[in-house]
Amino acid sequence: MRSLLLAVAALATIPGLATADVRVRVMKGSAIGMASTFERAANAPRSTFDKAGPESTLSSVFVASEVAPARIETTRTLLSELNARRSEGTIVVDLPADVLFDFDKATIRPDAEPALTKAAEVLKSYPTALVTIGGHTDSKGDDAYNDALSLRRAKAVADRLAGPAGRTLASEGFGEKQPVAPNAHPDGSDDPYGRQKNRRVEIRITPKAGG
Repeated sequence: MRSLLLAVAALATIPGLATADVRVRVMKGSAIGMASTFERAANAPRSTFDKAGPESTLSSVFVASEVAPARIETTRTLLSELNARRSEGTIVVDLPADVLFDFDKATIRPDAEPALTKAAEVLKSYPTALVTIGGHTDSKGDDAYNDALSLRRAKAVADRLAGPAGRTLASEGFGEKQPVAPNAHPDGSDDPYGRQKNRRVEIRITPKAGG
């Protein structure tokens, strides 16, 4: 018994344990077969985990190491103005087809130039990245027609950006196969807002690892 009390007294001298809640229960006989119990002291501190800040501070559209230091601020501004988003390591810029083209056409409108100029400037920040241009339509019309129209529109944007980018850009037409919004409401009625979002040309930039 005396040796146990000496051991408890020694524990109390260890830094950090001086304020610990130490309980000693003395009993007679063997402790074999008795269940072990652990009780939380009433005033014991609790560990908590909180986010470092709002969601917007936890992620970024682009990783600064992908861009030359002299172009970081320019690139950040342009991506923000183009409402770029990041999807599994790829930077995606959605350009509304209604801004780029007249109805049922694949010729770029003159008033689409400001957005395309910004997109071309962004590509200069990723000289070695994989860049693909994808055309998309809403669900109006048959599949074959939409596939062909979306490809023509993607190629028109790819050709426009190829010169400033200094390279040939791949283009694909997905028609109505990859919508980003419903084309119709749950009751089956037309959803013009959703269809408008689906009519788009996507610029997808995938920086090389370490690039």
